[in-house]
Amino acid sequence: MFVSSKLSKAVSLAVAFGAVSGVTFSGSVQAKETDSVERIQVTGSSIKRTDFEGALPVQTIDRAAIDRSGLATAGDLIQSIPSMQGFTTDGDSVGGGGGGMKTASLRGLGAEYTLVLINGRRMAPRGSGSTIDLNSIPLAAIERVEVLTDGASALYGSDAIAGVVNFITKDDAQGVNLSARYNKPQEKNGTSDNFSITGGLGDFDADGYNVLLSYSRDSQEQLKATDRDFSKSGIIPFSLNNKNYYYVAGSPNAIPANARYVYTNAEGRSVNSAAFNPYEKQNGACAPDNFESSGLCQYDYTTTVEILPESKRDSLMLGTDIAINNDTKFFADVMYSDFSQTTRIAPNATGFFTLGADSALAQQYVMPYVDPAHVGSVTSVQAQWRALPLGGRATEWNTKSTHIVSGIEGVIDTIDYSAAFTYSKNDTDENIAGGYPVYDKFMDAVSSGLVNVFETPDKISAEGLKALQNSQYFGNWSNDTTEVKGFDIKASTPVYELPAGDVYIGTGVEFRNTNYVSSLADANKQDLLLGANIGSEYDLSRDNYGGFVEVIVPVLEQLELTGAVRYDNIGEVTSDFVYDENGIAGPGSYKVNDSMNDTTYKLALRYNATEDLLLRASTGTGFKAPSMLDLGQPKVEFGVTSGAYACPFAGTTDPLAEICSVSPQQFEAFSQGNPGLKPEESKQYTLGFVYAPDNNFSFSMDYWNIELTNLVTSVTESQIVENPVRYRDLFTTKTNKATGQEELAIVFASVNVGQSKNSGIDWDLTIGNDLSFGRLSTTLAGTYVLDSEYTRPGTTDDWISSLGRFGDDNKVVFRTVAKFINTLTHGDFAHSATLNYRSGYQDQAQSASTRYVRLDSVNGAGVDIQLSVPSYATINYQTKYQAMDALGVTFGINNLADRAPPLSLRSGGAGHQVGFDPRYTDVYGRTFYLGLDYKFM
Repeated sequence: MFVSSKLSKAVSLAVAFGAVSGVTFSGSVQAKETDSVERIQVTGSSIKRTDFEGALPVQTIDRAAIDRSGLATAGDLIQSIPSMQGFTTDGDSVGGGGGGMKTASLRGLGAEYTLVLINGRRMAPRGSGSTIDLNSIPLAAIERVEVLTDGASALYGSDAIAGVVNFITKDDAQGVNLSARYNKPQEKNGTSDNFSITGGLGDFDADGYNVLLSYSRDSQEQLKATDRDFSKSGIIPFSLNNKNYYYVAGSPNAIPANARYVYTNAEGRSVNSAAFNPYEKQNGACAPDNFESSGLCQYDYTTTVEILPESKRDSLMLGTDIAINNDTKFFADVMYSDFSQTTRIAPNATGFFTLGADSALAQQYVMPYVDPAHVGSVTSVQAQWRALPLGGRATEWNTKSTHIVSGIEGVIDTIDYSAAFTYSKNDTDENIAGGYPVYDKFMDAVSSGLVNVFETPDKISAEGLKALQNSQYFGNWSNDTTEVKGFDIKASTPVYELPAGDVYIGTGVEFRNTNYVSSLADANKQDLLLGANIGSEYDLSRDNYGGFVEVIVPVLEQLELTGAVRYDNIGEVTSDFVYDENGIAGPGSYKVNDSMNDTTYKLALRYNATEDLLLRASTGTGFKAPSMLDLGQPKVEFGVTSGAYACPFAGTTDPLAEICSVSPQQFEAFSQGNPGLKPEESKQYTLGFVYAPDNNFSFSMDYWNIELTNLVTSVTESQIVENPVRYRDLFTTKTNKATGQEELAIVFASVNVGQSKNSGIDWDLTIGNDLSFGRLSTTLAGTYVLDSEYTRPGTTDDWISSLGRFGDDNKVVFRTVAKFINTLTHGDFAHSATLNYRSGYQDQAQSASTRYVRLDSVNGAGVDIQLSVPSYATINYQTKYQAMDALGVTFGINNLADRAPPLSLRSGGAGHQVGFDPRYTDVYGRTFYLGLDYKFM
């Protein structure tokens, strides 16, 4: 079998540099050092073999590169890889539906298409699908990360369509290692710290056993919107083409409150008046932190939100390897993490609630402004308020993750085998930590006049403030538990010797049972709180099983072919609850859907054209079953829309026109599954090469192409509102329990949207230079996306895209994402500088009708406008000094140039932050960190 010595050295060189490289090197199982050549397992293959190079592109980040990155969490590390786009960030949890998660997503397809493994085996997902929460993985316990940037469904199963991220934990450690780090932004708040201790007992090769124990603690301080100039207000002045504009983001839930009255018209029907602000009527202007919009006052809620939430994580890892005999070992890995994140959004937005028309507040603040034509026919008065005295709405997400794998692996004659049992569990509590009042107590306080909602907060009496504070709820709101039990058996062996080398075969089977349970606190079941979404209880489960066969054939000395085929059966979803039309769970059980199955394949080619040039190509298929909630979720409350919209049925004959609000409002929202969903299917291929003429140079480039059909998603709020005829079935109503009136609502329902096309080019250039005083290593790696589009829901030929623009899905797929890494080593020092780059894009277009952007002043006319968001680059710097054999000192500066996020006029996507997009930028600013590592032998 041909093995290029230069290419193998280049592989070692790239790994030594810590490059995010396209060179194929990895090892899910560490080989023992013996006199014979050991076979190793390469990520993306089930077969152990004796050479590094393969036909699939694998990016490797070793421990040195992890330390050199300047990043302190597994989520931040993975999301910094150029091929990652479309993931969930910490900022998404600030009112954006992130739920305290951080995810991996290759190619912009979404987290559910990227398989995340620990030591080559699956973890329990967060929720009912396949998405892994990276917050549950302690970076201190990781030795390296291997990223397969090619579809691998034929080996790993249905959710590896975009690729695989494989975290390899530390093993066979001796002694005790202490590590600590402190991170401090130049501006106030946002500090973080990390501490870990790792100890190992026994040398596996010498003693026949090794036990490794690791503990780590990570904490992150909250970063408020008011802590940074770019985020401190929702009123943002800017200039474009010699004209002055104001971006205005606010909420009609104002303080002092807006008001409206309900009157009976000539036909005897109750009608809502236009909303207005009594304070503005009496004082000639809206109160501080409020501004005029569409005839009423809106509150600048941005002053009360946060950029990033506070968090803390405690993690424990135990690994054990015990030699049973010379050819067999027992292994066990236990990982446990306790991660808490507390998110805070603006104070409670009450929506409209009713005050008696004859109440003192109504008589003083509302009745004087009733249209004379309506005097005598007013039946009630309503207020729309922001409960600022309660403080921000705080939610604590606490996830306890347990992951246990035990099994045996070894060799029988020429057969390498492994068998393991996996138990993995995520237990997530959603706890209310402030800002949500009990509805009845709150209504008693405001309807009695004890709290004057039509005055500024400083005018509220001490008795009123006490009543508000006493109305708050603290405690559990819901719990989600996902539990996975499974086993797998794998084996590989050379089966036949050809002139060019050995033919290898690998095979394996696996079984998994996944159970997802969602339970609710009594306050949730009884809908006791104001402004909190009531949930629904679930007990969903299904069994999956699959098997594969992989063959590697050396056709010629320079040419190798790999083929794999896999069968998967994704079992039917069963529910231990039945649901009524309102999504309320009751006793009983039923089958949600029928099982789904498919056979997928993978073909790959590796050709050593010369001693220095390797050519590679692959093609394959994949399929992915919808998540259990995509299939079985009843219609449940899902908060409100992120944007405020004019009623699309106003002035029409549609029955919903009768409940249209005169002014733009945030619509109520529901979420709903679809038991009729079909599985998604994919076809993909890659073409690439690796050129490595010597130990100081390697260059790889790969073209990738992924096409999906029956893509499962939900229609976005902007798509629904802008196309009310096409999506009429997604409009509904919701009763406002404070007024008893029906309000317009939309439904985010799971649908198969048609097709998706995605393609691009990955590249990696690594150069090493020996200097008179040291060595300089340089890597330029990145991704250029050529195509990223999908058919609009409900159509077959209306293609839409988020490539280089803020798309209908409220996301951006960047044309270019790249890293430029330079590392200079000399003596006991290593200096690194990393440039992180994202290309610019077209911002979300804003129309004059929404008045998000206004000409000349805050009260100016609305305009049609769309910004071009410029490219964004940051530089991270680090120096590491090995003061002595046992002690290393690291100093670094992230975002060296203190680059602030560029202006974005988006009103959708991510969380509640305004004026920038926290998903794509560094919000800390220039940040200094100091790290210490000490090893006791």
